[in-house]
Amino acid sequence: MRSKNIAGLSLVVMGAGFAATFALPDHPGTELLKGGFEAGLVGGFADWFAVTALFRHPMGIPIPHTSLLLKNRDRIAKSLISAFENELLNKESVTRRLRQLSLLKLTGAAVTRLAGKRGNRVGALNGMQTLLAKLPLESFVPSIQYGIASVVRGVDGRELAGKLLSSAEKEKWDERLLDFALERGRSWVSSPQAGQLMGSIALKKLQEAKVGGMLGFAVQAFAGFMNEDKLGSMIQQLLLSAIQDLVQPGHPNRELVLSEIRKQLRTVAEDGELLERGKLWLIGKAESPEGKTFLSARLEQARDKLIAVLEEEKARGGRKLVGAWRFVVRRVQAEPELAESIDRKAVAMIVDAVEANHYRLGALLKDNIDKMDDKALVGMLEEKIGGDLQWIRVNGAVCGFLIGLVLSGIRLAMG
Repeated sequence: MRSKNIAGLSLVVMGAGFAATFALPDHPGTELLKGGFEAGLVGGFADWFAVTALFRHPMGIPIPHTSLLLKNRDRIAKSLISAFENELLNKESVTRRLRQLSLLKLTGAAVTRLAGKRGNRVGALNGMQTLLAKLPLESFVPSIQYGIASVVRGVDGRELAGKLLSSAEKEKWDERLLDFALERGRSWVSSPQAGQLMGSIALKKLQEAKVGGMLGFAVQAFAGFMNEDKLGSMIQQLLLSAIQDLVQPGHPNRELVLSEIRKQLRTVAEDGELLERGKLWLIGKAESPEGKTFLSARLEQARDKLIAVLEEEKARGGRKLVGAWRFVVRRVQAEPELAESIDRKAVAMIVDAVEANHYRLGALLKDNIDKMDDKALVGMLEEKIGGDLQWIRVNGAVCGFLIGLVLSGIRLAMG
């Protein structure tokens, strides 16, 4: 340690100077120097003793009130921990310091700098993928099931059904659903397979029909005249014609069907018993093992999809990640109140976390101190503060020398 060498050198200089004065001729100047070096030697030794006494027994002699740090290590440790917990990490000091730092602005600037490098963006995406891959999705399923069941239990069935019905009528969902069903029906009816199936079924039923008299004769004659293709084609044309009427806006048949649909929907929306059974059915499905399996599968699919999206983003160098971050930054900058609110909440979260766990930091500090033996503790303290303390020895020698000069001068002046 350089400062320790300088301190030792100062003591050597004072001792050598004091010894050299004995070889000089008697002279007032010699007496003046002798007094200065003598006082400097005494001051240097005194400060060496004081500094050494902090860490160990001077010259290994167990002189009382020496090796102060080792004798009081428990009290010093407790004082450090108390200051650490109650002074440095108290709620007021942490809050004040965090607010001075402008946490949100610092975080935003740091993330923006990091996002400017492709390697950092790809690393962040890799981290997201790893985190997603390791998420225990199965452990989330019971909470999701419970949440769904709780939401369903808290829903007023009639109120919800009424709102849904009103919204459906306003947005004309009944007409859209009817058009969708008619389009799908027309597509199926138009297929050759549908014609053959309908013809086969109709012909078989005609042949099985038990009708007596002239009507029975007519039916049998008609069945004998027709075959599956003809009968299927005829039924297809009838159904397609009916569907065409229902597709046309304002057609009486269409309005009649829509009116009946709305009537049935209103009946369902006002049937409290039916709605309650529906709620119980939904709750049962949500809480059932089948529901758990369904949710697990959906979560796995969502995870796989998200990991694939992140992989595609990695191939592009994370450009969308940068775009998303810039959007967030612009959004926050455009609304100072939002930025202040986020900053305030972040500071509150950090402060609460520190306040709730600062005793753990104190316990960690005490544990680390307890693990150190006396030699290691003294070595650490000398390394951290010993250098500054060594300058006390230098100052003691120099100040003693100057004071010795003054006192010797006074003694000479007084004869």
